[in-house]
Amino acid sequence: MSKSSKEMPCEIQPSLEKFRKSLDEVEEMLKPFVDGSIANMQDKMTSLEKAKTELVSLYAINSLFWMYLCTQGVDTKEHPIKHELGRVQAYMRKMKQITDRQKAPRLNKGAAKRFLKSAIFDHKDKAGQSTKRKFDSDEESGQKKR
Repeated sequence: MSKSSKEMPCEIQPSLEKFRKSLDEVEEMLKPFVDGSIANMQDKMTSLEKAKTELVSLYAINSLFWMYLCTQGVDTKEHPIKHELGRVQAYMRKMKQITDRQKAPRLNKGAAKRFLKSAIFDHKDKAGQSTKRKFDSDEESGQKKR
């Protein structure tokens, strides 16, 4: 343990270690962005994937800044970062709507036309008679209407 950790109360030591591990994981995840290798990856991405990547990175950076402000005792309720996070969230919702719209089932118009045409079509049997069922009427039973 370092000199500064000896000065810390024993109760917060596990929490600090856990925080340090989490911070190391965040640094590892952000490494492609820091190294600049993300630019090489973007050449292979579609425009939708690029937009998602940009939104996620923007949200992550703003969230980290918000957390930093909280640790410094700044009132984040009135800080412009709250508005910025809301703006990014709105764009993320729009992005989700776009991707959901692309995943939605599409109507095959040709198949629908064929289905309706075959359902409505009046099929004829071999004798030339319509196969549609006729209702019993007075004329068929031999009685004429007056």
